[in-house]
Amino acid sequence: MDAKRKIEILSTNSLTEDQIRQIQALDERIKLEVIKAKDANKISDDVWRKTEILFTSGTFLPSAEKAPNLRWIQSNWAGVEKLLDNPLLQQGNIKVTSSSGANVSQMGEFVIMMLLMLGHKMPQMIHAQREKRWVEDKFTSLQPKELRGNTVGIVGYGSIGREVARQLFTYGATVLASKRNVMQPEDTGYTPEGLGDPYGNYFHRLYPNEGLPGMLQECDFVVLTLPHTNETQCLFDAEMFKAMKPGAYFVNVSRGQLVDEGALIDALNSGHLAGAALDVFSEEPLPSDSPLWTHPNVIITPHLAAYSPNMINQVVELFIVNLKRYLKQESLFNLVDLEQGY
Repeated sequence: MDAKRKIEILSTNSLTEDQIRQIQALDERIKLEVIKAKDANKISDDVWRKTEILFTSGTFLPSAEKAPNLRWIQSNWAGVEKLLDNPLLQQGNIKVTSSSGANVSQMGEFVIMMLLMLGHKMPQMIHAQREKRWVEDKFTSLQPKELRGNTVGIVGYGSIGREVARQLFTYGATVLASKRNVMQPEDTGYTPEGLGDPYGNYFHRLYPNEGLPGMLQECDFVVLTLPHTNETQCLFDAEMFKAMKPGAYFVNVSRGQLVDEGALIDALNSGHLAGAALDVFSEEPLPSDSPLWTHPNVIITPHLAAYSPNMINQVVELFIVNLKRYLKQESLFNLVDLEQGY
């Protein structure tokens, strides 16, 4: 890397003065420009022309002609599928990194909350409360399914799945997990210190993707944390729900496109599944006529599992870690495979 060349960084994220100082202090060649924008056309051609590094929460990108010097995009989001179809990235000379791992703490807490709410029949109790109805047969109809002594299956053992497993450890649950490459149980992505499962210590068994139906048969709870790709589109269809253990609970904090919602509703209505907690949907906002809204055994949240007031600070920390690696010409954390989509 040329010792005299300016390193032009454009952030479309708001940054505090302290964060700006931290970034600029990394190298005297850094020139940082912060422009809050939601449209590529709101940023001047001159800024795009000079930009080498883009730190953004947006899904917009300029044309290749406007950004000839762009070499790296750090996204705020763990899922970057909306960026990948942009013609700019088809050139093959721009690296894209996701924020995977930056927000695992709140994601893990959210999943644990949903598992506890489902297992302890909270949807049914809230329904009874709204009706001002005391549940007389509470010791039978509201019998809980505890985490301790039961099995939780995590579909996708990435940064989120690993943090869920770490938090589940204290509850005494048996954790099964599926992963593309079971020969590499260690985590090679970014996770803040003390979180996640960097060495693969928190699962009881690890299954390859083709072994997923067999894993599901053993699980009292199933948590879906995979990215959305061509391979995972409608992964949970009627056959996959049929493979799940009767009376199991289903939690989705990944992407709605991974689930056939009609098949999920059928599995709930038949009683094959005891309940579901859904933070993501194939269409968002979820249409008002969706049967999921009124299903008595379903918890719906508006795609906010990753949100926290600390979220942007956590992503900035990741960006700074990656920027240090970029300056040293080291491999970046969370480098996205543009063909695989994550």
